[in-house]
Amino acid sequence: MLTLPLDPTDDRASPIFKDVASCNAWLNQFQLTNLQQAHSQLLLQLKEFNLYPMQGLLRFQTIEALRETIDHLQEEMAKKLVAKPLPLGEHELLIFVSITQLWQAMVAGYQRCLQAYVAGDKKLADMGAILCERCLQYSGAAIFEHLRTGYECNPKLWYQLHDLYAFAEEQGFQEIDVEDPLNKTSGSCRSRYIQALLGCYARPAELSRTQLKLMDSWLVTWSKEVRVEARYSASKGDAQPLAIDLASTQGLRPVAYITPSKSMRYLPVVPLSKLLRVKIIMLQQGASMEQVGLGELPSNAAGIELLTFLHACWCEEDKERGLQRSSSGEMVQFCYTPDMIHAYLNGKVAQPHKSHIDTLSRHQIETFGRILEDASKSAPLEDMEGWVLDDESLMGAKLTRHNKAKGRLSLHQLVAVRKNETQPYKLGAVAWLHVSIEGLLQLGVSYLPGLPEPVFIQAVGGGAAQVAFLLPEAVTLRTPPSLILPRNVYKVGGKLQLSRMNGDKVDIKMGISVTRGYDYERVSYALA
Repeated sequence: MLTLPLDPTDDRASPIFKDVASCNAWLNQFQLTNLQQAHSQLLLQLKEFNLYPMQGLLRFQTIEALRETIDHLQEEMAKKLVAKPLPLGEHELLIFVSITQLWQAMVAGYQRCLQAYVAGDKKLADMGAILCERCLQYSGAAIFEHLRTGYECNPKLWYQLHDLYAFAEEQGFQEIDVEDPLNKTSGSCRSRYIQALLGCYARPAELSRTQLKLMDSWLVTWSKEVRVEARYSASKGDAQPLAIDLASTQGLRPVAYITPSKSMRYLPVVPLSKLLRVKIIMLQQGASMEQVGLGELPSNAAGIELLTFLHACWCEEDKERGLQRSSSGEMVQFCYTPDMIHAYLNGKVAQPHKSHIDTLSRHQIETFGRILEDASKSAPLEDMEGWVLDDESLMGAKLTRHNKAKGRLSLHQLVAVRKNETQPYKLGAVAWLHVSIEGLLQLGVSYLPGLPEPVFIQAVGGGAAQVAFLLPEAVTLRTPPSLILPRNVYKVGGKLQLSRMNGDKVDIKMGISVTRGYDYERVSYALA
């Protein structure tokens, strides 16, 4: 049976709407010109409505009448959080909390109906499947909202999702198809549960808004190809199942990292793997996105990129897990703006051009509130922010900032890490980041090969100098030398003058773009 708690109803509750008619009348005059105000009003009234004592069927019908307006408001509000650096600013955080609270208010409303169903309400006797499906839908939305924004969700949300599906299994209606008039689809509790699990497992913070919408629409169909089973078998060479513990407070996990139990369920992803690979091959052979049944993206290459990413998330083993990782827990030196990285790598702030000094000084003032004349003698940024190395491998590291500092970071941003003054800095990029339940910023760094050399670059013939970094050839990785440039400097075949710290200058010609990050671009080069 359901173990999810609900606040008792209250006779003193007085929402503006108390049935479908009054709800529709209120929505007809509802003003959407001020999104945030409209969102706050809707959240307030829905919370009040959830406390109002009433018949289960009437409650269900009233909440159904609210769905379209709520979905529209949630989508518009979420646009304000797209690609925001973490942690969120105060205003952004208020928006985020409001969005997640509204999803939870929807869950509470439908759960109130489900409670009446369990209590034997005869008018809801045939509605167990649809009530549970709606609860699963909005529970999944609450978790997904956290993950795509970059905030770790309360473990209770995962428990809520699993408990609802366990209830559906217990009642035997997990496979019953129910209609969703709002989204013009149908689905079961099982398919809705799988949509939530796979969507949250696809690292949503790394996907664009267009990619997320496409993935969501694809999962409506693809989730019907995936089963939820109490046992699993796996063949060598096939995609390994994913596992979920219905008694746990976390999402999907690779089957290799779980301990079997009665509450464990398994998702065989071989059918999903085959489906994705067939679509990738069709796109590679020239079929359009529409012909493959995938909707719209700017190009076939964009479609192949997204499908390949999803296949890696759902159907492939994480190679990084296989690397030996060492736990640390020690304080590290960490900096995350190109100018500051350059300053610390160089030991002193170089001054090749007045125009560069102006830019560098401005960045120092923005970051530290003063100009650093000698980076080796100044108070390091990492000392102020309290960065701790959680664990590390040859390919990267996981770090946690234990001070709630104001500095914000973005996905694929250039960073530099070193354990102490006796070791060189390693250059890398933010591979993932989120804010923990405790409010601490955590991130993964993917190291770039080789020890970086700080240099300056400028257009041949003159112009403002900018910081850049040389990466040497990595013989074991078969990686040629490369140059880390600021964003928007790269031009295929373009020429630059490169200045080393010892005063040597050389003209180079840019080759291909290897990687494009948040604030940098890694390119190949040759002597001009």
